[in-house]
Amino acid sequence: MASGRDQLDEPASADGPEPTRRAAPVPAREPAREPAPEPVRRRPSRVAWHTGVVLVFALAGALFLTARDTADGQGDIRPDRGAQLSDVIRAQNTHNQQLTEQVAAQRADQDALTRGQSADARVKAAQAQVDSLSGPVALTPVTGSALTVTLNDAPPNAQPAAGAPAAQPDWLIIHQQDVQAVVNALWAGGATGIQLMDQRLAPTSAVRCVGNTLLLQGRVYSPPYAITAVGDPTKMRAALMAAPAVQTYLEYVNAYGLGWDVKARDRVTLPGYTGPLDVSFASVAP
Repeated sequence: MASGRDQLDEPASADGPEPTRRAAPVPAREPAREPAPEPVRRRPSRVAWHTGVVLVFALAGALFLTARDTADGQGDIRPDRGAQLSDVIRAQNTHNQQLTEQVAAQRADQDALTRGQSADARVKAAQAQVDSLSGPVALTPVTGSALTVTLNDAPPNAQPAAGAPAAQPDWLIIHQQDVQAVVNALWAGGATGIQLMDQRLAPTSAVRCVGNTLLLQGRVYSPPYAITAVGDPTKMRAALMAAPAVQTYLEYVNAYGLGWDVKARDRVTLPGYTGPLDVSFASVAP
């Protein structure tokens, strides 16, 4: 059976002619192909090469500047930049607080000056009031014409006047009411200042007698008692003679020899009162 290949001829028998080999068919050869030409590679132009180099260097420079700014802390967005900003804010707040305190201190000084000026005005007004009252309360010296009244006990051997009853011991000494009668009469006669013994009398002065001694502002005096008043001597003398208590005292002067002397003086200076002015007890006389 024939296959796809050409078969060789069967050998002939010995008696027959020698067989010949047929040449195998030679396939037809295809015409030779020329190799395909390789694509032509174009070399880059000189302009494009320079442009690339410039771009590379520009990019490198930008990276360098960015790295430098980062190293210098400019453009740094790390968390410590937030901390630095907080420090700046705190420092500014502290400065603002200091300025606020300075302004408050200056306002306080201004208010103090304003109050001081007002206080000065009030002090001046108060001082003027004190000055106007210094005379009546005997704080300042007073000078002028004066009248001096001297009171004294009766002499030990004094005899009652004719027709007078026998004297009692209390009738022969100076009492508290006698001194008070003279002082009140002198005030009523227009005295601007009165001195009893060596002390200036003030509105709060109180005259007290202990036995036959006089107690005045913590000091004890014995007779004779001198009372000096600055004012018009004529008016004060007239006030003395018109006072009922003084008239009673003068009756004892005539009957039992109690001391009584009145003298006018041209010029006298009484010192200012230096004792306390507080009142611990006061009452209205009936």
